[in-house]
Amino acid sequence: MGIRFPYRGWLLDLDGTVYLGEQLIPGAAVAIAALREAGRRVAFLSNKPLQTRDDYAAKLSRLGVPATADDVINSSLVLARHLRTKLNIALQAVRGGARLIATNPDRTCPVEGGEIPDCAGMIAAVEAVTDTKVELIVGKPSPIILEVALRALGCAASESVIVGDRVETDMVMGKRLGLATILVLSGVTHADDPRIAALAPDHVLRSVRELIV
Repeated sequence: MGIRFPYRGWLLDLDGTVYLGEQLIPGAAVAIAALREAGRRVAFLSNKPLQTRDDYAAKLSRLGVPATADDVINSSLVLARHLRTKLNIALQAVRGGARLIATNPDRTCPVEGGEIPDCAGMIAAVEAVTDTKVELIVGKPSPIILEVALRALGCAASESVIVGDRVETDMVMGKRLGLATILVLSGVTHADDPRIAALAPDHVLRSVRELIV
């Protein structure tokens, strides 16, 4: 069993790429195990801020992909670290003058049987009622989350790849910031999406199962 691609560092999206809801994408556990056995650096990169890194690691382990909190980078971790660099900033009351910062721009989150609303709807609602625009999004495709992720991997962008199911976050981030890009069609993006041709990911696979041969 071999790895089809030569990249040293692997950033894997979670929802729609590694699992859908409580179901592991078929072949995901075998593919990730093969990457690790081949000495590749693997980390999991999620825009969802709803749980802690321990929660995500526990879920991955429960589904058959052993993981620790240090293997997971999610947008709430990055936001917390970003806010710690500006001690006078707290995201509390926008109308009281606080800055409006968001974890991620995702419209929906892929789950078993379809999609559910994600952070973009809340951003739009807050912007509408406060007449204030979000000034910073720290999750994908922001370079802020990538900097944290690459530091965790111990790899440069030029030797790393992002694997994900979203053109507008995973693939855009990779293209903008110098990573290779692998789009998987197991989540929200379908094969007939015109954005695939427009952005031209380096590889388009049906799922992470096809990372190995």
